[in-house]
Amino acid sequence: MRKFSLFYFLTFFSFGTLSPLLTVYLQENVGLTGSQIGIILSISPVVIIFIQPIWGMISDYTQKPKGILLITLLLTAIFGILYSFVGSFYSIVLMAFLLAVTQSAIVPISDSIALNAVQKTKGDYGSVRLWGAIGFAVAVLIAGWLSDYFSLKVIFYTFSISLFLALLVTARLPKENQSVSVIIRDGMNRLVKIPKFMLFLVTTFLIFGPIFANNFYFGLYITEIGGTVAGVGIAFLFAAGSEAPFMKIAGRWIHRFGLMNIMIFSGSIGALRWFFYFLDPPLMLVYVTTVVQGLSIGLFIPAALQYVRDSTPVEVRATAVSLYSAVGNGLGSWFCTLLGGYIVEYYSVSYLYLFFGVLTVLGIVIVVVLKGMENKGEKLLVGKEA
Repeated sequence: MRKFSLFYFLTFFSFGTLSPLLTVYLQENVGLTGSQIGIILSISPVVIIFIQPIWGMISDYTQKPKGILLITLLLTAIFGILYSFVGSFYSIVLMAFLLAVTQSAIVPISDSIALNAVQKTKGDYGSVRLWGAIGFAVAVLIAGWLSDYFSLKVIFYTFSISLFLALLVTARLPKENQSVSVIIRDGMNRLVKIPKFMLFLVTTFLIFGPIFANNFYFGLYITEIGGTVAGVGIAFLFAAGSEAPFMKIAGRWIHRFGLMNIMIFSGSIGALRWFFYFLDPPLMLVYVTTVVQGLSIGLFIPAALQYVRDSTPVEVRATAVSLYSAVGNGLGSWFCTLLGGYIVEYYSVSYLYLFFGVLTVLGIVIVVVLKGMENKGEKLLVGKEA
C-alpha cells in the first residue's frame, strides 16, 4: 500500500504542476487569445470521452494493465517535455492532443490495479487515493514558486520528472490480469429508462463542468486580480488541501443529514463561491475563500458517486459510474472550458465565474427536483404499505 500511496502522490503531483498554470503559460509566454486557450484546454475532456474506452479495450485484449500503465506514463512524460518546445497554435493543439491521449489512460488503469490490490489485502482504498490530493496540492505550490524563480516552462519539466519517478514506482507494483475497462454500451438501454439517473446526469454536467474548468482558469483569475504565479500555487494548495478532510468525513455527514441535503448544501457553497469571484473581491479574501472548496467539492463528489450507485441496478452499476464520470469529467468540463475561453476573450475572467455560478444553481435546482421525486416515492410506498 505504501507503493500505491507513493504512486498516487507522484502522479497527481505531476498533474498539479501542469494543469493549474498551463492557462497562464499559454497566455503570458505563448501569447494565445482566450478562445485559442479554450480550444486547447477543451481537448483533454473530449479525449476522456472517446479515447478512454479504447485504452480499456487494449487492456482487455492484452490482459496486461501494468504494462500499458508503464507505456502511457513514459509517453506522457515525453510529450510533456516536447510540449515546452512548441510555440505555434496548431503545434500546441497537436501536442495537447497527444498528451491527452496517453494521460487519459493513467488514472483509470492505476485505479483498477489499486482496487484489486486493496481487495486482496483488505486495505483502505480511500487512504491510499488520499495521497493523490495531497500531491496535487503540494505540486501547485512548488510549481508556482519554481515558475517565479525560473520561468513558466518549468511546469513541463516538473510534470515529466514526476511521471518518470512514478514509472519507477509502477515497475514495483503487483501485476494484475483483471480487466480494467467498463464497456459503456452494455446496460445503456436500462439506464436510459431510469428518469432519476438521466436527470442526475444533467446535474453532473452543470455542477462538475465548472469545477473541472476552474482548475484551468483559476490561475488566470488570480494573476488578473493582482496575484503572482507563486500566489496561484498558494491558492491551489489551500483549495485542494481542504478537500481531503471533508472527503474523510463525507460518509458520516451523508448518514447524518441525508444524501440529497448534502448535495444541495455543498452545491450551494460552490455557487456562492463562483458568484463571489464575479464581484472581484480583494486578493486576500480570494485566498481565504479557497478553503470552502473542501465543503463544496470535498462533500459533493462522494455524495454524487453514492447517489449514482444507489439509484441504479447492481448489474449495470459499473456502466452507470462510467457514464457519470464521462458526462461530468468529460462533456461538462469540455463545454465549460471551451465556452470559458470565449467568455474570457470577449468579456473577462470575472464573467466566467458568473457563468459558473448560474450553471451550478441550475444543477442545484435539479437536485431539489430529484429530492422531491424521492420524497414522493417514499410517500407512495408508505401509502401502499398502509
